[in-house]
Amino acid sequence: MRVGDFEVQEPLPSLKEPHAIAMLSPWVDAGKVGTLTLSRLEDHFGARELGRLAKPGAYYDFTRYRPITRLVEGQRSLSVPNTVIYYAHREEPPDFLFCHVLEPHAFAEDYVASLTQLFKTLGVKRHCRIGAMYNSVPHTRPLRVTGTLAGEPLSGFPGLVTRQRSNYEGPTSILGLFSQELDRLGVENMTLMVHLPHYLQLEEDFAGTARILEVLRALYHLPGSIPQTELGQRQYRELNSEVMRNPSAKALVERLEEYYDTGPEAQEAEAPSPLPEDMQKFLEDLSKKLDNP
Repeated sequence: MRVGDFEVQEPLPSLKEPHAIAMLSPWVDAGKVGTLTLSRLEDHFGARELGRLAKPGAYYDFTRYRPITRLVEGQRSLSVPNTVIYYAHREEPPDFLFCHVLEPHAFAEDYVASLTQLFKTLGVKRHCRIGAMYNSVPHTRPLRVTGTLAGEPLSGFPGLVTRQRSNYEGPTSILGLFSQELDRLGVENMTLMVHLPHYLQLEEDFAGTARILEVLRALYHLPGSIPQTELGQRQYRELNSEVMRNPSAKALVERLEEYYDTGPEAQEAEAPSPLPEDMQKFLEDLSKKLDNP
């Protein structure tokens, strides 16, 4: 059946007070933290696909989001970029929706209207957008997670750092319209954002993924095994042994440690300053080594 421009399974599953946990690519998915977090949750809960856009080409430029071809049992298969929604039941409410959201290139208002209609049809109670961004933080300190609920700083969960309400003005995602529409429907809007070291841009950051999962575990009383902290710890340990051998990189980390230790109240999520070219090359080469721990 069609709900807006989404083709969804029929009959619709009966969901108990569903909460939608969503990632937005590519805007705030540094280190694929949002993607990895959803994959971990989907595997744990045995999530099933609920629906996807019937014609994604209406919204996406496939020269920017490239289709991917694979060989599956000797047969060539083509995967087309799309916004895909999965669902999972729990014994106690809320049930979950896991939303892999791609930012549209065209007809964004129609895209937002279809997402809004889908959430309204499914009776979503909360929209929690997760992700990661780069910031001036060291890899040698616990990664900070900031969050908001209804636009106000969120606090009270392990590992979550409270900051003053953001006064950011500037470019943002068109999906901000989606949050506004959900506000009108009375759906809670929440964000969880982990701040990653700007000098280390790993293709898959497992430490950042574990930090988001730790907050979600506390928020939804999930099993302690959900965050795979050892993956991230091993990844960052390997990085540290290399960084300490490079005097310039070591000096950079020491300055960031001093800045970090002043406390989160003295810091704002600003665009990090460019690194010197030689250090950038060193860290890029190092990141490539660590992308497959």
